[in-house]
Amino acid sequence: MTRHSPLHALKLLSLLAAAWIGAAGASAIAAPVNSGHVQVELVADQAQVAPGGVVHVALRQQIAPGWHTYWRNPGDSGQQTTLAWSLPYGWSAGDIIWAPPKKLPLPPLMDYGYEGQVLLPAALSVSKDASPGQSVTLKARADYLVCQQVCVPEGADLTITLPVAATATSDPTWASPIKAALDAAPKPAGLTASVTPGAVLKLSITGPAVTGVDVSGAYFFPYDSSDIDHAQAQTIERGPQGLTLSLTPGVAFKGATPPAQMAGVLQVAGKVYEVSATPGPPLAGASGLGPPAAAVAPADLTAILIAIGSAFVGGLILNLMPCVFPILSMKAVALARHAHGRSAGLQGLAFMGGVVATFLALAGALIAARAAGQAVGWGFQLQSPAVVAGLALVMLLTALNLSGVFEVGESLQAAAGEAGGADTGSLWGSALTGVLAVAVAAPCTAPFMATAIGFALTQGPVVALAIFLSLGVGLAAPFTALAFAPVLLKLLPKPGAWMDTLKGVLAFPMYGAAAWLVWVFSQQAGTLGLAALMAAAVFAGFAAWLYGKAQAARIAGGKPWVRFGIAGVSMAVALVLAFFPQGGALSASGTAAPGAIASVPFSTAKLEALRASGTPVLLDFTAAWCVTCQVNERVALDTPLVAEAFRKSGVVYMIGDWTNRDAAIAQFLTANGRAGVPLYLMYGKGGGAPVTLPQILTPGIVVDAVNKAAG
Repeated sequence: MTRHSPLHALKLLSLLAAAWIGAAGASAIAAPVNSGHVQVELVADQAQVAPGGVVHVALRQQIAPGWHTYWRNPGDSGQQTTLAWSLPYGWSAGDIIWAPPKKLPLPPLMDYGYEGQVLLPAALSVSKDASPGQSVTLKARADYLVCQQVCVPEGADLTITLPVAATATSDPTWASPIKAALDAAPKPAGLTASVTPGAVLKLSITGPAVTGVDVSGAYFFPYDSSDIDHAQAQTIERGPQGLTLSLTPGVAFKGATPPAQMAGVLQVAGKVYEVSATPGPPLAGASGLGPPAAAVAPADLTAILIAIGSAFVGGLILNLMPCVFPILSMKAVALARHAHGRSAGLQGLAFMGGVVATFLALAGALIAARAAGQAVGWGFQLQSPAVVAGLALVMLLTALNLSGVFEVGESLQAAAGEAGGADTGSLWGSALTGVLAVAVAAPCTAPFMATAIGFALTQGPVVALAIFLSLGVGLAAPFTALAFAPVLLKLLPKPGAWMDTLKGVLAFPMYGAAAWLVWVFSQQAGTLGLAALMAAAVFAGFAAWLYGKAQAARIAGGKPWVRFGIAGVSMAVALVLAFFPQGGALSASGTAAPGAIASVPFSTAKLEALRASGTPVLLDFTAAWCVTCQVNERVALDTPLVAEAFRKSGVVYMIGDWTNRDAAIAQFLTANGRAGVPLYLMYGKGGGAPVTLPQILTPGIVVDAVNKAAG
């Protein structure tokens, strides 16, 4: 019998084992390691590798609930995961292919990393000299920081054994998950990006991948932790070909020379893209469409009913707000004229119809504008100088009509005609009175009204319009109810000569309203625009006077057509001057603080800097066209008592002037559940959420809030 050496027997066993492995379909062998809070192992997408091929080996982290590890840029704190390979001769490994990170807010910090299970693949090149039938063991040292309320540095020495075969085969367990991880990893998408340094970094991005997509929730994760202040909000503006993100600069962009590029990952519309931005001006097509439309919250019936009720109560209270005082004169004339007639109820219904129709029209325009990305809010119509100029002329003409300069029958405020008449003209006059009441009163926000409107603009169109309908009904309800109260109407004297005196007296609130609108216009259009509007008022006044003379000539049997024609030409000149394109408007933050209280203009970066330093802040969102705002400034804010409280406490007074459109202010208002001004937010020195002050202020309310904020 032939005798064999022990070495020969060992070789024979090795060959038999290799043959068995090949026949059975060899697979990778790895052992998971539990490092304390993370179970880690190496997994491969191939069960067998081929010489000269590429295999993806991933570090699998199964992280304990409530704990997290970190991305390549950990954010404000933490440490990225590292993987150090120890490979056989001829093998090489690429960098980690990072999975998309998650935001991990830990106020006041913002970190980036992973929770649950994450796969971090790397591409490994197999040696061309690898021999089929052999197995190769790969080694790697994984180090990572795992955190919850505390952070623990952990790590593990890992191995994976891969059989070598003539042809590579997929691993039945890990091929699919690793492919999914590779597909989900950020990749270039042909995007063009520019970063514009400044107090606020403007990252503008354009390209097919970001054109026409939902950019709400877009977020930029920089690769370099020094590029931005991670904890600060990233505001979004849409553009026809992309988007612009406003970022708070980090240390790298606060120096004299900005970095040559800012690279990172853009997360948008459920996808992630690699972005590399170079310093330069903002890209065309990356802005101009305003912020994304707010997401529609699920409608809750109870919340909707509360909002509808709040809107009705707010509409009732709106009758007592300063905005509506001038319009009360028009209501008083109409009520006195029809008090003893049979048409009083119809006049009340016509007035309500005008109010409700105008509220719904303005609400529809507002909803459509916001859906299109416009940064507008309630009262947006008075942010247009042309609209303000037009309303100023209407108020002037109304006052001249009440003063007897000319008559328009039963038109705008039912100033003439027989008492008790219910002709079409008188009803249209009452309806137009309602229209004008809403046009001027809408910029004010009464208690209950502000929260109702803020809620409405987060809902779908049907719910939103129902809330605005309730608001209109509330505004019109007192006058309409009085029109249906014969007992109260009989208390008024019957129409007579006294009504001419009443008309003359009530003309002066309308002159006051016209003067106020002219002042608002001057804040928007500057001195050149003011001169044009004053000239327009002269031509409009001349047209009204000449129109009245023509009316008198016609009543006397004369031929007034030339006078009517000249009056028409004069009014046309007035309209051209009023709507002439104006320049020199004040900036949105150009209004100085009232009285002796020093102020700073609103900016999110400045606000965050003050809050970070522990400085208490009173943030006042106001507008020149908001009568409630102006009254609060004169009565409550511009007082020695309040000025002394600010001086002693060190509270900073920050003004957000919304006289003209300002996308940043509109977005901030929306984020705080409001769609209009005034809004007063008091930030305490201890941090936390701000306290919202009432819309009607007194010096005592302000001083008390200042003292509490200063602690």
